[in-house]
Amino acid sequence: MRRTDTLIIGGGPAGAMAAIALAQAGQRALLLERTRQAHDVVCGGFLGWDTLAILNHAGIDVAALGARPVTQLHLVAGQRSALIDLPYPAAGLSRAALDATLLRRAAELGTAVEHGIAVRHHDPETHLTHLADGAGIAARAIFLATGKHNLRGVARDIGSGEEAPIGMRLRLGPSVPLSKALAGRIELILFDRGYAGLILQEDGAANLAFTVSRSRLDEAGGNRDQLLDQLAAEAPILAERLGQADGLSGWASIARVPYGWRTSETRPGLFRLGDQAAVIASLAGDGIAIALTSAHMAVDHWRRHGAQGALRFQTAFAKAARRPLWIAERLRSMAESGGMAPIGVGALTRFPAAARAAARATRIGAY
Repeated sequence: MRRTDTLIIGGGPAGAMAAIALAQAGQRALLLERTRQAHDVVCGGFLGWDTLAILNHAGIDVAALGARPVTQLHLVAGQRSALIDLPYPAAGLSRAALDATLLRRAAELGTAVEHGIAVRHHDPETHLTHLADGAGIAARAIFLATGKHNLRGVARDIGSGEEAPIGMRLRLGPSVPLSKALAGRIELILFDRGYAGLILQEDGAANLAFTVSRSRLDEAGGNRDQLLDQLAAEAPILAERLGQADGLSGWASIARVPYGWRTSETRPGLFRLGDQAAVIASLAGDGIAIALTSAHMAVDHWRRHGAQGALRFQTAFAKAARRPLWIAERLRSMAESGGMAPIGVGALTRFPAAARAAARATRIGAY
């Protein structure tokens, strides 16, 4: 059996940033990542101003990675649209590029990063983590950063909810018309029982991430391509963007996304990070910032209070997330309403400052 002071399970933004924060504080960690190389996942690929500030503090220059600058939000519902300046500059970058860079930075600072390691189970009573190959690891502190995927033994209690949304992601191949249409902006397209976000990535492709209710997918017979056709028929601008793309690829999906969920429950030595701590509606564009911010807060509590710091951290983070998640859920409810969405977009055309205020209000904030 192996032993380590701190074990990080998951090499996404939350796990990698926890490793970086620990290393910057002079502590080495062991990080286990189940995949062998970074890849794109169901994520909007939007880096808000709070995310950029944290990444900069970690020594990561997203511009050098080819991140596309974003200064405007193009909000569309049916035939109505509003072009709104963001409060501060943001950026678009693929998760593959971001995750690889964060893990590389963590390794440079001394983190032991092990790829292709599947974790089977964590026993909170014995503090043992069991791997799929039968090996075990004992650690004083576990930083759980498995995203929306649960780990047996410490699974999130998100309840049931048959209408929990489904998240999907698709890559739109790079083309000149697509680059011109999305230059400098993120496009948020609202439709009945869902919405979609479009943003350029470093290679010129566009990341299409969308959320739909289970009932919408059922109406499409469970077929993702048929669902996309239905959404394109309902949202002309989505049909236009799909037509501009040089091919479609990279379908990915995840079921039962618990938007609005957060927790203050944990055990000594178990720090829940990112989506294991709180899940904000994707239209708020703050998911990656939540991952990074929670990592910093958790490391700070671990350094100051040891294993008992997990209890203090989880309570403090849940409190910080309460208001932004509540506001994001109200916005999501309006966005997914086929009747209310166009009215809301029309109002924002006249009062764009309201959209900027909402964008600021859904931020949990930098560490």
